[in-house]
Amino acid sequence: MAYELIRLEIDQQVATITLNLPERLNACAPAMADEIAAALDEALGSARAVIITGEGRAFCSGADLSGRAAGSITGGLRSYNVLTQSYNPLMLKLARLPIPVITAVNGLAAGIGCSLALASDFAIAGRSAYFLQAFVNIGLVPDGGSSWMLARLIGKARATEMMLLGEKVPAEKAESWGMIYRCVEDADLQAQAFALALRLAKGPTVALGAMRQNLARALESDYASALLAEAEGQWKAGDSADAAEGVAAFSQKRKAEFKGN
Repeated sequence: MAYELIRLEIDQQVATITLNLPERLNACAPAMADEIAAALDEALGSARAVIITGEGRAFCSGADLSGRAAGSITGGLRSYNVLTQSYNPLMLKLARLPIPVITAVNGLAAGIGCSLALASDFAIAGRSAYFLQAFVNIGLVPDGGSSWMLARLIGKARATEMMLLGEKVPAEKAESWGMIYRCVEDADLQAQAFALALRLAKGPTVALGAMRQNLARALESDYASALLAEAEGQWKAGDSADAAEGVAAFSQKRKAEFKGN
């Protein structure tokens, strides 16, 4: 598929999706969200891990509020429609993906860009990066799952601070809060993200997919349901070729060579 607003590259079973509208700080119109979703579907054909990053000096400045671009999010009913038709389906697709997701956050991650950055299994941010819930500054409400996500990642008090005050959270503070996996030097960001993605791509893909999906389900289910989900995940993973290889490698005292099935 040809993409206009993003790039998709696959190398060593790692898919890298790059938001590619640097002149607008990668502002994410609904069309870009739809392209990201399509790229995720395409990547599943050959990739075992995904990286999402931004071209230029920003990860994503948020939804397109220009009013000029097709699919601008401005307007109450229109906002509802583009959220339910483009942004929300993308966030759910990320949550349900059967392979690990890494976000390499370069520069600004605001609004829906902040939600996208934090929707990964591992958010790695460059030292100059920062996260921003700027909705209060324009009289809008946080979206993209941020109300649900931030409260669970950093607690109600800090989530309230981010949303109601609309102040920047630098990458180092985000790491200290437990909001992201790691803060690294800007020059090392892409290399470290790819190294982690490559490590995950060489792992037991069926089991990793079950792990991330069970974690997501556990955040919204009771203890008994989480136990059942784990049992179901173990059933699926236990029937995989990678599990057989893992047991054989353990018995033979060698490193397992997982193939992703």
